[in-house]
Amino acid sequence: MSSMSPALKLAGVSKSFGNLTVLKNVNFSIEKGQSGAIIGPNGAGKTTLVNVISGVFRPSGGSIHLDGENIVGFDPHQIARKGLVRTYQITSLFLDMTVRENVEIALIARRMYRHAVSGKSASVEELLDLIGIGSLGDRLVHELSHGDQRLLEVGVALAFNPEILLLDEPTAGMSPAETERFINLVNAKLRGRCTMVLIEHDMEVVMRTADRVCVLAGGAVIAEDVPERIGDNQFVREAYLGHS
Repeated sequence: MSSMSPALKLAGVSKSFGNLTVLKNVNFSIEKGQSGAIIGPNGAGKTTLVNVISGVFRPSGGSIHLDGENIVGFDPHQIARKGLVRTYQITSLFLDMTVRENVEIALIARRMYRHAVSGKSASVEELLDLIGIGSLGDRLVHELSHGDQRLLEVGVALAFNPEILLLDEPTAGMSPAETERFINLVNAKLRGRCTMVLIEHDMEVVMRTADRVCVLAGGAVIAEDVPERIGDNQFVREAYLGHS
């Protein structure tokens, strides 16, 4: 595999369920260390695309390359072993366990699933401090605010020392203050630590955290560019607002 390969490259990715085509010839790539965003209105195909990338669904056509290797046909756990770790739109934490225990479980799982990955794994305390909830280690997860739970999910994902971190609607349900904390976390702590791909609906989050933006509408890419130009794109405005 070439060191010049993009961290993630989708080429002609399509997905159909019976007669329903949900993704149509999706092309998108992100370089190592960059932050990419995949956006689009409701029904655009974003969730299906996440599931295709992470191996939950197999694409009907096209290829998905991680660091130059085609992972189409790999199971989710195989893709995770290759270094792509995702969070979910709906919280997937152990709510009746402590914050610290959730991260400890992730670190144990990393040693089981990614034993061949080089690099020293961070400790529980280092990860909790990184995401800004170091003082909450002994709290039960169900006692946390929604925003702190979403940050903990990022911490759990980081415990796997991912090469690509795929965040599915990370700010969904967050208050403006919680969203600001998340933006600051991405820009101050996560940029450069790993390659990131955000599936996001909040344009402010996208504009302030992404290096490249891919816009889906009706399952197809209607624009891919830097954030500054995406906001001025007529097709993007029409997809979101229904008019130019």
